[in-house]
This record gives sequence, C-alpha cells and structure tokens, in this order.
Amino acid sequence: MGRKFNLRRQKREVRSLIHRLRSYRLIRKGLIGFFIVSMANLLFSSLFYTPKLYTLANENREIQLKFNLLQSRISAAQSRLAEIKHRDNNVYRPLFSSDTLSIDGIYSPYEQAKYADMQNDEYSPIILDAWNDIDQLARSLYLASKSMDELQVLSKDKEKFSTAIPAIWPIDRSKMRNKIGAFGYRNHPIFKRWKFHSGVDMPGRVGDPIYATGDGVVEYIERSRARFGYGSQVVINHGYGYKTRYAHLNKIHIAKGDTIKRGQLIADMGNTGQSTSPHLHYEVIYNRSHVNPINYFDRNMSADAYKSLMNQMQDATYEKE
Repeated sequence: MGRKFNLRRQKREVRSLIHRLRSYRLIRKGLIGFFIVSMANLLFSSLFYTPKLYTLANENREIQLKFNLLQSRISAAQSRLAEIKHRDNNVYRPLFSSDTLSIDGIYSPYEQAKYADMQNDEYSPIILDAWNDIDQLARSLYLASKSMDELQVLSKDKEKFSTAIPAIWPIDRSKMRNKIGAFGYRNHPIFKRWKFHSGVDMPGRVGDPIYATGDGVVEYIERSRARFGYGSQVVINHGYGYKTRYAHLNKIHIAKGDTIKRGQLIADMGNTGQSTSPHLHYEVIYNRSHVNPINYFDRNMSADAYKSLMNQMQDATYEKE
C-alpha cells in the first residue's frame, strides 16, 4: 500500500510541475509578445505618423502660418506708417512751416523683462520678434496720431498760423557788420572747446532796429545792464508751440502782454549782458526745444546760398561764456 501511495504522489507532483512549466512558458511568451509589440509601436511612431502626431503636426503648421500672416500684416502696417511719416515730414509740415514732432523715448526699446514670460518656449524666437515689432508699431502709431492731431489744429487756422511762424529776419541784413554766430555745438574760438549755442548771433551797431519775426504776444521782458546772462531781452509767444527770444538789447519799445505783429519794431540792438560786441542773440523755441533759426529765414533760398550762409557762420562768436 505504501508503494502505491508514493507512486500516486509522485504522479501528482509531476503533473503539478508540468502545469507550472506550461504557465511559465505562457507568461514568457506573453512578456516577449508585449516587448515585441512595444518595440514595434515605438519604431512605427518614430518612422510613421500616428493620428496624434498627425494632429500635432497640423496644429504646428497652422501656428506657423498664423505667425507668418501676422508678420506680413505688421510689415504692411509698417510700410503704410512709413508713407504717412514721409508725407508728414516732407509734405504737410513744410506746408504749415512746422518742425517735425518729436516725443522722447518713442524709439527706445522696452526692457527685456517685459518679455520674460515668453522666454524658453518652443516658439520664443518668432513670438518675441512679433511682440517687438508690434510694440514699436504701436509707439510709432501714437507719434503719427499726435502729429496728425497737431496738423489738424494748424489746418483749421492756416492764415493765422502762417503769420505767427517766425519766418523773417529780425534785423535789416544790410546793416549786419560781420559773420553770423552759428546755432548748435561749435568750437569756441576763445575757449577752444565745444559749446552749445542755443540761437544765432547777428552783429551790428548799438541802436540798429530789431523786428518781431512773427505775430504773437509779449510773454517776458527783462531790462538789465548787468554784464552777465542775456542782459535786456524780450520773449514773444507766437502760439502753436513757437516762441522767440531777442537778447543783448539796448532799448525795448514794447511791454509785457502787448500783441505784436510780424515786422513790428520791438527793440534796438545793444551790447548788454554777456556780450563782447553789439549784436542780437536770436532764438527760435519749438515745443520747449531750441531749433535752428536759420531754417526759418528766406524759405525760397537756394541750396547753394543756404550752404554758403552756414559756412560763414561756423566760427563767429560775440558772447563771453
């Protein structure tokens, strides 16, 4: 009996072992199959589009197309704006004898910190380029808008504006005794260094008549015999952003608040203030900035005559600094 029992037990163990071996084989085949399928899927994904990859590729192409379209529209807007700026500076403003409008910082780029959120992105290069172009376009549009607003005001009263612009010589040119002292930075002949001169100096004799160069209202008068500064001077406000200053005067014939007409006698030439010889220091101020008065004299002057005049003015000076 014991022998039969052992034989049956051995048969059971053999059957159990065979069953486990079959299970192991099935598991191994399953793992091998899963590995093969995974590798095949990975290889297929690398070499061929899946539906998901196809969708992503389409979205990427669509984004690129949209940015290309945006850049084209920005370029078109920049071209239109450049045309408006050209007309503003070369057609409209010369028509009204008005200087080009300038706004501080309008062409300065923004700090890069403004675009920090757009960094480290797949589309960063094209996004940043587009944003920079849009920002600059917006500021340029603002400048153009302000300029058009100003021109619109000027166009409503062109006749009054034309007489207010300081557009004649403030002295009788035939009475001028020497070269004109130039506007802007110049190499000072006495101090041998570059100095900024905010107007032009017109030499003559004490008592030579000084005329208003445009219609306006007397804003400021100073009567002084001190040997410093402008000495006796007159400032006329012409409106439309323009003012003129007449300095180193001998005698003043007008009073603060007087309404002045172009060509009206306002003072006599003198040698007061920081002056080395009788002359008129004459300034044109537009929107609080000094501009070259010569650009307002004799608008029909030829290019050669203008160049000759500018060359004559380079080194003359009649003021102590």
